[in-house]
Parts: sequence; C-alpha cells; structure tokens
Amino acid sequence: MTKQALLKAVRLTHLYFGVFIAPALLFFAFTGFLQTFSLHETTRGSSYKPPAIFVKLGNIHKKATLPGLLKSKQAPPKAEAPRPEGPSTAKAAPDQPKTPAPPESFHWPEKIFFGIVAIGLITSTLTGLYMSWMFARRKVFIVITFIAGAILPLILLPF
Repeated sequence: MTKQALLKAVRLTHLYFGVFIAPALLFFAFTGFLQTFSLHETTRGSSYKPPAIFVKLGNIHKKATLPGLLKSKQAPPKAEAPRPEGPSTAKAAPDQPKTPAPPESFHWPEKIFFGIVAIGLITSTLTGLYMSWMFARRKVFIVITFIAGAILPLILLPF
C-alpha cells in the first residue's frame, strides 16, 4: 500500500467514524452540560423543577436506561429494618465510624470551565459534521452513517 493510499484510508476511516459517533458526542456533551449545572435534577433548598425531558436525558447519560423502561429487570427495593426508638438512637456507639460528610459541590469556576468545554465539544462536532457534508463526494453515505449512529443507541437502550 502506498503512502497516498494509506493516507486516504486513514482519512476515510476518520470521516466515517467521526460521523457515526457524532450523535452520541452531541448527546453526551449536551447532557453533561445539563449535569454540570444540575439542570437535570431538583436540588435541596431550590424551587427549580427540571423539565421531564432533562430528567430522562440525564438518566440515560448516567445509567444508560430510561426510568420505568425495564421495571421487570430491576430488583425490588430493600425494606429497611425498623429502628428502635429512644435515646440510644441519638448517639452513635464510640467504636462505630462516623458517616463521612458529603463531598462539596464543584466551585463556580470549574462549572464554568466544564460548561465551556461542553459548548466547545458541541461546536466542534457540529463544524466537523458540516465539513464532512461539504467535502464528501458521496453525501448519501454521510447521511446513512449519521442516521445509523443516531438510531443504534436507541435500539440498544432497552437491552
């Protein structure tokens, strides 16, 4: 294989893999942006109620499933044992370790940085799709590859 043929094969491989994974990249960049700013869930002490679509998309991003889609495969929740009431429950035994404090949330500069990264990834992916469309000789293959990259995860979601 000549150097020119190898370069062409590498370029085409890059083109079609890029177009195929573009829908997933856009999805994860968008839902990652939502999660960075906690737009997919209600937070304690806030009156914000996220749109249902943000909740579903965040669940797909985090758990690769839709809530309620596979109820039969999920184990039923475990029932907690009843706690005895009285003063003994107020104090922990001295030999038991204390519950660790929850981790602090990201600071705003970090949130802003990761928000910019998500926007940059979306922009870069969209411009890559634009270039693949504008410079491709066989545009139908670009469309088929993009649609396959968008539909395949939807087909695999219930499994």
